Amino acid sequence: MSENTKIKDGFYKIRPAGRHIITIGRDLIKDKYAAIVELVKNAYDADSPNCTISLLPFEKGNTKGIRVIVKDEGHGMTFETVTDKWMVPSTDDKLKREISPKGRMMQGKKGIGRYSASIIGDDLVLQTIDETGDLTTLYLIWEHFQNAQYLSDVDVLIENFTTKQKSGTEIIIVGDESHLNDWNIKQIQNLKFELKKLIPPIDKKEHKIESDTDNFKISLKLGNFPYEGYSNLTEDIEPYPLFDLFDYRVTGTVSKEGIAKLKFENKRVKNSPIEIIKEFKVLLNQDKNKNAEAYCGEVKIDFRVFDRDPSSIDGLIERGLKDPITGEYVGRREARIILDTFNGIGVYRNGFRLRPLGDAGYDWLSLDNERVQNPSLKIGCDQVIGFIHIESEEKSKLEEKAARDGIKETAEYFGLKEIVKQVLKELENRRFIYRQSVGLGRSNRDLSEKINGLYNFKDLKEKINKELDNLGIEEKKKEKINKIISEKEEKNNKIADELKQAIALYQGQATVGKIINIVLHEGRKPLGYFKNQIPLINEWKEELVTHYDQNTLDKILNRLSVIDEQTNIFIKLFGKLDPLSSKKRDKKKDFVLRKIIENVKDVFLSELSNQSIEYNIDCDEKLTCFGWQEDFYIVLTNLVDNSIYWLQSIEDRAKQISIKAYEEDDLLIIEYKDNGPGIEKHLIESEVIFEPEFSNKTGGGSGLGLAIAGEAIGRNEGELKAIYSESGAFFKIEVPIQ
Repeated sequence: MSENTKIKDGFYKIRPAGRHIITIGRDLIKDKYAAIVELVKNAYDADSPNCTISLLPFEKGNTKGIRVIVKDEGHGMTFETVTDKWMVPSTDDKLKREISPKGRMMQGKKGIGRYSASIIGDDLVLQTIDETGDLTTLYLIWEHFQNAQYLSDVDVLIENFTTKQKSGTEIIIVGDESHLNDWNIKQIQNLKFELKKLIPPIDKKEHKIESDTDNFKISLKLGNFPYEGYSNLTEDIEPYPLFDLFDYRVTGTVSKEGIAKLKFENKRVKNSPIEIIKEFKVLLNQDKNKNAEAYCGEVKIDFRVFDRDPSSIDGLIERGLKDPITGEYVGRREARIILDTFNGIGVYRNGFRLRPLGDAGYDWLSLDNERVQNPSLKIGCDQVIGFIHIESEEKSKLEEKAARDGIKETAEYFGLKEIVKQVLKELENRRFIYRQSVGLGRSNRDLSEKINGLYNFKDLKEKINKELDNLGIEEKKKEKINKIISEKEEKNNKIADELKQAIALYQGQATVGKIINIVLHEGRKPLGYFKNQIPLINEWKEELVTHYDQNTLDKILNRLSVIDEQTNIFIKLFGKLDPLSSKKRDKKKDFVLRKIIENVKDVFLSELSNQSIEYNIDCDEKLTCFGWQEDFYIVLTNLVDNSIYWLQSIEDRAKQISIKAYEEDDLLIIEYKDNGPGIEKHLIESEVIFEPEFSNKTGGGSGLGLAIAGEAIGRNEGELKAIYSESGAFFKIEVPIQ
């Protein structure tokens, strides 16, 4: 390679283009509301007691436009602060200071928020008076930056005067008619909504939030707009009274180690005491197929949930939902519109919301997707108004995106989502139990009993006989009528038995569906082997056709023997699943119980091995049981599947599943235990865990497992019981010996 001949060298500086200032302002910030919010935050950082936002349409001759003014009464800026900090994009001034002179936590630490004003209008005038009485003015025309080749080509006029006016800052942004047209009635309403949700209602006693937002008032002044109710008025921005009219509420703190201390309120029960929820640890990374999760500093939570059925909406209105302007009670339709407008779970730092988290309809937690799968248990996005307070970026590792459109998707962000879901789950469970107890939810338990009741004519016979006696019908005719009813009952009971068997088949198939990931995992290795080896065998076969070679033949025979082994894996896998997936149920018969327990273990062998879970069996090899063996497969498969899920997060002890079977008196007893996180006492006492649709998993569990298991044992005249234990889940199966 020939030597290179140097032509030039030197040190050069990066020169941002003039439009760079537009890029970090207008192009990064999502919308006009976000830009105004950035300027309001700056007023807070200036220790101002207030901030007034004015939207003032104007008309001069044929020219129409709008002035947007953001004014505060804070400490203002000196001439040097304007030239050396305000004029420096991405300055780290606030990042270094962290706290304002009067002790407020700084909001605008990225040093770019003020440039978002370019999205609001065409020109900007800054007038700021410091505490010594110096007035500094600055004038920007954004088009100059758009047209300039380099940022340094744009000269900005900054002037300094003395004045006797109070300290404070006023930013005047002037926009042309296109900017004026952006502010239609919908956009003004949206701005009001953004400002109302910017600062949450804070229970400072409960949360001890380090925020001075109580001493910071926001006002919105509207000029001569052509919209009724939105013209020539000034309104102080206050949280909507809806926030205090919830049906249910969970509030509390999750520590940086994940320890949750929560309280639950149910306002649907008059004078109901606040429940102190037993302290628990929020477990992360329970589903290894999801994104990695990490704790994110201390999190303070306040969720307020509203039922939306007609009677609940009426109750909401009765508790005091009024129009803030007229003071009159709203109607059902208006109440629903208000819920639609203010719903959402917002995330706040130092008292200010991080948009768009908390916007109505912005379902960052996928609540609606989970509710579709389980509407009785799960809360939808339009039912909850939530406030989550997080710590600084340094402490929480939750970093806001530069464009002010959410939080960066790190392990801490996914950890926050899981924390929120587990806290909300505490409310969902208690709400579900309450609604079931007062008949607001449908119970789908004990299907067999309901089917029996449907075809039991005993009550009908008694009523008919009573009526026949009253009519004086002779005994012979009565017997004939009763015989007809009995024959119909017998025929219908056969149909009932067929229905129960069909349900049993579907429940077995549903159990296979629950563990399909296990089936796929077990089958993937043999399939992969087939896919890789068959092309090789075909290639060697072609070689043998053209030229016989013993070594090639041996390779083919070796691969075929391994394929035979892998095929046997498939056969064994489907053999284990056959009792669950068969299209026809056998009759009741005696079977060896230990064989069932061992076969269930074999189905989950790979998962048990991957998670290092011990599977201990204490059962006599000769112990038999009379019944449908498929039902015992169903029960144990669902229990083991649940245990594997909950044991994923256990790291401080060896993981174990223990199954003990024995006979006692006239009962066959199976004790099933694991040493996972266990089941809360109130869930066991209410028996809600056996309700179809109820699931304690945050990942959208089907809520069918234990309900199916209970039904399966019920078909064998037995009972599945959950027993509270401090050391993990504990279930006891009791079946009469026949």
